[in-house]
Amino acid sequence: MSRDIFDDAEYERRLDRTKTRLREENLDAIVVTDPANMNYLTGYDGWSFYVHQAVVVTTDRDEPVWVGRGMDADGARATTSLSEESIRAYSDDHVHSPYDLHPMDYVAGVLEELDVAEGRIGLEMDAAYFTAKSYTRLQQNLPDADFEDTTLLVGWVRVKKSDQELEYMREAAQISETAMQAGLDAIEAGVPEYEAAAAIYDALISGTDEFGGDYPSIVPLMPSGDHTGTPHLTWTDRPFEEGDPVIIELSGCRHRYHSPLARTTFVGEPPAELERTAEIVNEGIQAALDVAEPGVTCEDVEKAWRETIAKYDIEKEDRIGYSVGLGYPPDWGEHTASIRPGDETVLEENMTFHMIPGIWTEDIGMETSETFRVTSNGVETLADFPRKLFTA
Repeated sequence: MSRDIFDDAEYERRLDRTKTRLREENLDAIVVTDPANMNYLTGYDGWSFYVHQAVVVTTDRDEPVWVGRGMDADGARATTSLSEESIRAYSDDHVHSPYDLHPMDYVAGVLEELDVAEGRIGLEMDAAYFTAKSYTRLQQNLPDADFEDTTLLVGWVRVKKSDQELEYMREAAQISETAMQAGLDAIEAGVPEYEAAAAIYDALISGTDEFGGDYPSIVPLMPSGDHTGTPHLTWTDRPFEEGDPVIIELSGCRHRYHSPLARTTFVGEPPAELERTAEIVNEGIQAALDVAEPGVTCEDVEKAWRETIAKYDIEKEDRIGYSVGLGYPPDWGEHTASIRPGDETVLEENMTFHMIPGIWTEDIGMETSETFRVTSNGVETLADFPRKLFTA
């Protein structure tokens, strides 16, 4: 379980860095509701994020406090090393309550017990599972509190990975390689799209001979045919046809750590335009990877890509990458640094990014991606998979 994945010293370092950030922001506490951030600070790991839960960190308490549904309290005991007094569970009548109860009523009570009800409290206002009603209930229950938006506070603490985190991401990359090959092998004319998706899922969970995989934060994305210009489609029961381009974007997951990978294949003989686009994308990726090292900015990396494809009269306005690592549905991205114009985040050793500079037009789409770690003098790509246009 999660309590065996990292040693206590690592969680202590994470908590200390988070408390330092709280003090720098003059905050007394933070209510963490992003499940990835909850895991990062405590190790809690359960498919319980569809109901309200939280981890509360205060500047003067040694341990964080986990707050969740009563039936999930044993999950906290199983996956964290928190003491019993740091595991607080609300009753089931707070869930979809007919009695006008809400889990944030209980969280407010915990904040009162922790003596921060009149303090400055950080909230992850833009976290996927922190709802508008969660905010209004906290306001109603704690009228004297000063709430601040700290959506990215823990995210920035997470942005540089430890050695153990990096090892799990390398293992996730191995799973990504296996799953990508399974998907490519399954795609051929006449095969329904869902059979390729099933092959990918089997590989994602089966993992390698040495270790298994976890469920990824995003399902395998697999637009095909006329829809490869739309990157976030999944699969249907339509059979692949001769002349179909197919994009596969997926990620292996190891102890909730991801290493995404995208490749493009073509059913039959690919048109010259697609082959040329693949060559341009790969040249641009390599140019960006060659620039990335400690001291340069995210926008410097994007500029190398943009200037490369501009030689071929191609423009792309979207970001081409983002910080990645620990994640839960609906996203494996960390929502902090992005490889895009205007992002002046300075790269540091052991930051990790998914660079996916796809080119999508009305007629065709082409995706190739690499997850990389910033090293002391360059980058380490985590997967070892051919960077080319495949054919089926």
